[in-house]
Amino acid sequence: MTSSDGSWSDGSWSDGTRAVHAGLPEPVVGEPFLPGPVFAAPFHLHPADGPGQNDYARTSHPTRRRLEAAIGELEGGTALVFASGQAAITALLLAVLRAGDTVALPADGYFTVRAFAEGTLRDLGIDSILVPTAGPYPDFAGCRLVLLETPANPGLDLCDIRALSDAAHAAGALVAVDNTTATPLGQNPLALGADVVVASGTKALTGHSDVLLGYAATTDEALAGRIETWRKQTGAVPGPFDCWLAHRSIATLDLRLERQSRNAAAVAAMLAARPDVTAVRWPGLASDPAHSLARAQMRRIPGVVSFELASADRVAKFLAAAELVFAATSFGGVHTSADRRAQWGDDTAPGFVRLSCGIEDPADLLADLTAALDRA
Repeated sequence: MTSSDGSWSDGSWSDGTRAVHAGLPEPVVGEPFLPGPVFAAPFHLHPADGPGQNDYARTSHPTRRRLEAAIGELEGGTALVFASGQAAITALLLAVLRAGDTVALPADGYFTVRAFAEGTLRDLGIDSILVPTAGPYPDFAGCRLVLLETPANPGLDLCDIRALSDAAHAAGALVAVDNTTATPLGQNPLALGADVVVASGTKALTGHSDVLLGYAATTDEALAGRIETWRKQTGAVPGPFDCWLAHRSIATLDLRLERQSRNAAAVAAMLAARPDVTAVRWPGLASDPAHSLARAQMRRIPGVVSFELASADRVAKFLAAAELVFAATSFGGVHTSADRRAQWGDDTAPGFVRLSCGIEDPADLLADLTAALDRA
């Protein structure tokens, strides 16, 4: 959507304004701000000329295009949405990599990506190397693709996107950044040198725990074309209602992130002061190893905090005692949630907890967490 003087496209608006207006059509008298989802699989074709802008929902769809326009405006590139974040990442990997290639993956990133590499990619003759997000880093010689995840999920380490993009490009590799935890209002990897961004829109981007969604965004139109071809041929598209829900939710992204980040700051400080809580990580803490890089690279720190309790049993008691914390395995939603990552196969300590701060009142959330930890 462009304003009358064209200032929308020049980047002069703030994050909150951009999120509210992203992907909206030009105003038409009598029409809604955001048109409702179009529930159609086939569309009318011209009897002689064939397809118009819409032909078949797997290949083109108006509700999906509006969402892609919104995400593209926020990430700064051409966006393609998928049925889930994992679908977006696997589409990128399989659109780019061929037998004999090597991909560098974050050793501490989303574990399902590593499992995909160790299974499907290996069976296709594609090698992978695991690199810790905080380093040390190899020279990437021989790599076709370097996938970064910063902040890493669930440990919240960061890496310098610009420096690693320069190093990877010098070695002839493409660079992808998983921007799930940060969101495009937290950082813009494409502006920092990455070739493509991938993310799960299921998490903070949509933020209401009711949508499965993923996306890839890039300024390389040839690469976008390859990823889109893969999507067309595999059919990993989200439905129109999911696209509409996601687009509707993006309007409040700035407001949600602001409260979640404020809650996380208070929660991280409280946890760090408790002797019965260890290994507290939140890049916004001055004592966090990633703090300096976070201040330089990110526009805001996400609402996810990680920490450790003494045992799996204490985590279970803590979650049972908390009234405002839902035990759930996602993050980024408006409700505070937490889970013990080791139960899902993550390489974490038995008492490692990923806590996702919601938008509850900060005083209420602190009081509930404190009481739950005391009772546990």
